Amino acid sequence: MPTLIILRHGQSTWNLENRFTGEVDIDLSPQGEEEAKHAGILLKNFRIDLAFTSVLKRAAHTLSIVLNEVEKKIPVFKSKALNERNYGDLQGSNKTETEKKFGVEQVHIWRRSFDVRPPNGESLKDTFERTIPYYQKEIDPQLQANKNVLIVAHGNSLRAIMMYLEKMSEAEIADITLATGLPRVYKFASDMKLLEVYYLS
Repeated sequence: MPTLIILRHGQSTWNLENRFTGEVDIDLSPQGEEEAKHAGILLKNFRIDLAFTSVLKRAAHTLSIVLNEVEKKIPVFKSKALNERNYGDLQGSNKTETEKKFGVEQVHIWRRSFDVRPPNGESLKDTFERTIPYYQKEIDPQLQANKNVLIVAHGNSLRAIMMYLEKMSEAEIADITLATGLPRVYKFASDMKLLEVYYLS
């Protein structure tokens, strides 16, 4: 019975400052390091055979802390396909100040709609269209081979995977926010039917 665990990286320094981060390569805050350590403690009793992460340091750093905590040396694969959604012109700007400039409703549309892009950025649909083919080609075959897989990535690339695995609608995924540092577990039958989904806490 293969298991997939998805984990959003720990709090980054720009999460702490309430900024749009996107594909800017920002590292973890001290709290983010603690969140990663806590995730590792939660995962100690899980068999993890291999891991996937983005090329951004906040995800890779989270994964290294988790693997140190669970005391495992496993193959790790990095890919841009798992990077956070690019927020374009919004990257680096404070979210509250952006709402004052463009209006709360417009910012909400940019952040939560499925197919509306922020200026010069990616929509969740764009993120889905680069993340899911990678998942299908590289990650799903590992699960089908009865490997247990950990993915450490970002709010939007992981929301794309959630949408795909849980067959969520565009409206349903709009209401989903992944907490930083909280593992979400997917258990599959041998025929890859999804049996169980839950957060570790």
